[in-house]
Amino acid sequence: MRYRLTFVVGLALGYVLGTRAGRERYEQLKKSAREISQNPAVRNTVESATQQGREVAGKAFHTVSDRVGDRMPDSVAERVRSLREKGQGGSDDWGTSNT
Repeated sequence: MRYRLTFVVGLALGYVLGTRAGRERYEQLKKSAREISQNPAVRNTVESATQQGREVAGKAFHTVSDRVGDRMPDSVAERVRSLREKGQGGSDDWGTSNT
């Protein structure tokens, strides 16, 4: 999904830079992107995908740590713990809740 989004953003950027319509068309694209990102359905989908990603990452961490055991470097375990704690409660970068 991230790669698709990057491709679409790159495509839009290339269009804006290559078009002769100039600033007016750029402002239209910017307004459309803002409307899409503020759409409740899009925000809910992003929130759901984020939550599912966190759950899958947690399960993967437990599976790997069970199989690898004490051989997992402390730096990796610490990083995963800090990411998990960061995701607890509050709101994410999109301003949505993590429920």
